[in-house]
Amino acid sequence: MSTDTIAPEGAPATEQAHGVQLSAAARDKVASLLAQEGRDDLRLRIAVQPGGCSGLIYQLFFDERELENDAVVEFDGVGVVVDMMSIPYLNGATIDFEDTIQKQGFTIDNPNAQGSCACGDSFS
Repeated sequence: MSTDTIAPEGAPATEQAHGVQLSAAARDKVASLLAQEGRDDLRLRIAVQPGGCSGLIYQLFFDERELENDAVVEFDGVGVVVDMMSIPYLNGATIDFEDTIQKQGFTIDNPNAQGSCACGDSFS
């Protein structure tokens, strides 16, 4: 798993609106998906919702909306949006993209997760 992250445009990592990082591999994959869709108005939204075996689940999707109190950080042209309620759960988390023979998809390395379920889809 790559740990290379990209500093947001115009701000050092310590002055971000939210503490979520985006790896270079994840940024490239998001940019590629948006280019395939022909959309430049979408951002990657990550949120934490109640649910799953361990109590909380991640939501990761493209969103054209920017809601009140959303924190938005640009990573070389890829916007990452986090809602105010999810920020404390995601501070310090890194979104990565894996493309190996064993696994393909986005992953979230979250130092705030105290435990996770066997399926890997939820955390506490």
